Amino acid sequence: MANSNNQTPWGGNNQTPPELDEVIKEFKNKFNGMFGSNKPSGAPKGSVKFIAIIGVLIWMLSGIYIIDPAEKGIVLRFGAFQEETGQGPHWHIPFPIETVNRINVEQIRTAEIGYRNASSRRVGGNVSSESIMLTKDENMIDAKFAVQYKVNDAQAYLFNVANPDTTLRQVSESAIRQVVGQNTMDYILTEGRVDIADRIKDRSQELLDLYQTGLFITTVNMQDAQPPEQVQASFSDAVKAREDKQRLINEAQTYANDILPKSRGLAARLLEESKAYKSEVVSKSEGESSRFKQILTEYEKAPEVTRERLYRETMESVFASTSKVVVDSKANSMMYLPIDKLINAKQSNTQITIQESQQQINNPNNARDVFRNRGVR
Repeated sequence: MANSNNQTPWGGNNQTPPELDEVIKEFKNKFNGMFGSNKPSGAPKGSVKFIAIIGVLIWMLSGIYIIDPAEKGIVLRFGAFQEETGQGPHWHIPFPIETVNRINVEQIRTAEIGYRNASSRRVGGNVSSESIMLTKDENMIDAKFAVQYKVNDAQAYLFNVANPDTTLRQVSESAIRQVVGQNTMDYILTEGRVDIADRIKDRSQELLDLYQTGLFITTVNMQDAQPPEQVQASFSDAVKAREDKQRLINEAQTYANDILPKSRGLAARLLEESKAYKSEVVSKSEGESSRFKQILTEYEKAPEVTRERLYRETMESVFASTSKVVVDSKANSMMYLPIDKLINAKQSNTQITIQESQQQINNPNNARDVFRNRGVR
């Protein structure tokens, strides 16, 4: 658009815009004039402005930064907290007004208590000042722990504590000594390893939260726990003695498990046999009593016959077990007797008499018929 003097914006009447090549050439001449050997005595004002603009642009672009997914960005303005940024590209007012601190919040860090792993800058080994501690039963123990943790609050990690990693080491060592001092040596060395580690983790996390360090403990591992080297031999003997004790207890328990069922079975069998014997004796006594009552009834009816019959039965039962043969001494003629057949016959008669007696006991109602049959014989 022309001004009131009909001049164009390029300073001339009816002049056309300068060519691009001429602009570039003019810029090059000005730049060479400022920094080259043919620098004029006085730099043009336009060159200073141009350089200032370029410098401001570069300074502004230096405020662009990118945060990785595992990081958090903390923007500080003159050293004071301004904001916390997440992953992705961001911009802040460049240095020296604002600065950015990148904190890796996903990295798992490890604090070694009682030992150090060998690395390129240091030599690994035991740290007795950290590992030797006293148990509840006043025994010394050499325990080593590995505490793994990460940053869960970047702002607190940077501003609340001067050295959070050192604070975590000191807090963990204090918690370890406290928990170990509350338990016996046998418990720590045997079944209490997992429980000890969990209690140390909980206690350490409580102290870290109290100090607002911005750290979170993920795991606590007991790397090793044993008596001090000076008493290793004695402790090994004590462990062997404890193992022998447990072995003997197990053997005794096995023997008891084997003998007790047999003893209980034998006791039960004896009880059953005693009950059976009791039942047999009672039944036999009741049978004898019933037989006596029946004989008494028959005796009251016919005393002489019953007495004679009882006498003969008694004599028959007595002579049945002898090998003697009784003959009449008044006989005049000599008789040939088959002694063996007579003895066998007597034994047969004795067995018949015993069977009849048993039948009489089993069937009391036929007692009278038995006595009649005996009378007939």
